[in-house]
Amino acid sequence: MTRADLPWVLALAGLLHPEHPESAAVFAERLALAPGFCRVLPGGAGYAIAHPWASPEDGAAPPPLDSLLGRLPLAPNALHLHDIALHPMARGAGRAAAVVAALLEVAAAQGLREASLIAVAGKAGYWAGLGFRPAGWPPSPALASYGAGALAMVRPLVSRSAS
Repeated sequence: MTRADLPWVLALAGLLHPEHPESAAVFAERLALAPGFCRVLPGGAGYAIAHPWASPEDGAAPPPLDSLLGRLPLAPNALHLHDIALHPMARGAGRAAAVVAALLEVAAAQGLREASLIAVAGKAGYWAGLGFRPAGWPPSPALASYGAGALAMVRPLVSRSAS
């Protein structure tokens, strides 16, 4: 993903997530802070926005929806999947699973130990199919910002050298 992709990313986000709007500044900041974890899928099928973060078990709450991070943690140990979005015409071909797998592989190679995300209402089953489990984190304003039924989920990462 590049800055030139951001207008298209914002348009797709607005189409897919009208109930979860985010500002252009949020997307631009995530891209600036973690360019290796921000992707446009081939053929305009969708996009992925992720960034290194600290595990909530280490005292870091997941970032609230539509909020700027300011900076990444000094010692991140997790990859936070902020938004994986596919155009409706591109669904069902495994594209989301493929980009998630690629992001998790890069994260594991960088020594991050887990991935986290907030599953919006009705999407936890999809993420469970990719190995994510409910995190059991206490309720927080960050989680509440994703709406009723949102669920924090985590998945351990294993580097290839450890397997």
